[in-house]
Amino acid sequence: MTEAVFRETAAEPRTQAVPLSHLSLELGHLYMEDFEAGPEHLRRHFERVRPWAEAARAGAGGGGRRARISTCFLIDDYFTRFASPAEVVPMLLEEAGRAGLTVDYLARESGCAVAGKTPVAEAVAGRIVEEPPPGSYGLRPPVTQTGWLANGERSPVARAPQAMKKATAWQPPKETAARRHSVFLDVELWDDGPDGHRTWSCPFLAAVWQLARLGLLRDDGEAVLVPQPHTGDSFPDDWDELPPLLRLNPRADPFAAYRTCSVIPSRFLPVEHAVRVILDQVEVDPGALAQTAERSAREDTAVPDSVADRVSYVFYAGQ
Repeated sequence: MTEAVFRETAAEPRTQAVPLSHLSLELGHLYMEDFEAGPEHLRRHFERVRPWAEAARAGAGGGGRRARISTCFLIDDYFTRFASPAEVVPMLLEEAGRAGLTVDYLARESGCAVAGKTPVAEAVAGRIVEEPPPGSYGLRPPVTQTGWLANGERSPVARAPQAMKKATAWQPPKETAARRHSVFLDVELWDDGPDGHRTWSCPFLAAVWQLARLGLLRDDGEAVLVPQPHTGDSFPDDWDELPPLLRLNPRADPFAAYRTCSVIPSRFLPVEHAVRVILDQVEVDPGALAQTAERSAREDTAVPDSVADRVSYVFYAGQ
């Protein structure tokens, strides 16, 4: 005799699905110094970006199908508040259009810290699972205490030798997945001010940004950083009045995608190296991962198992 099993519907875990493009193409970041340099600076940026963006588009196709590709641009309103959306956004869009580029989605970096009432960065920090270096014995304080995350084993802390014993010899740090020689990196994820206010680091917010673009951010199963449509012909005077993620092009393909590509100046290379270290140690929502795997298989689209391997870059010299 088979016994029936009853469950409360509300008790069933639910992961909200998000639409996915094949590629999320980032056309750049904008920081205060970029805005202060004037429209000519942005013009040169987009002129450098255009050929690489075209190459990324060409490489995203396959099988005779039209590749779904969306573009995005990130503005730093987290570390510095400069000018206003009413001043910055029209200039940004004008210079992109002058170079033959369309910005489908505009994001505020502060939205990678907190989006509405959702503490996005804090939630991602809670999913960090440090990789213990081979042979380690838990002497290093956890990332939750230090705010630092490494891709291997740090050099041991020098200690005063006990009587009749020699001091411990210096040892180099070791990358966990080193190929013969190590490229060791120790990343600061946040710092806490004297007033207790936590400031998230640029690499950590950039890692959150990549997870958003890959459609892998969830809060209790609900999608985070959902694009809001832009209505009207103008933009507000205050950054807080602008949605964290704005859809500028009503005909754009979905914001999130199976893969991401960012065309950015080479000065961002150290930050993006840190992003990979972070992504390699974040336990991503399993429901979101399963949805991406199921849908990519249905579309016969290859997606790497490693989240970090779904992220790619073009670094150009200059600026």
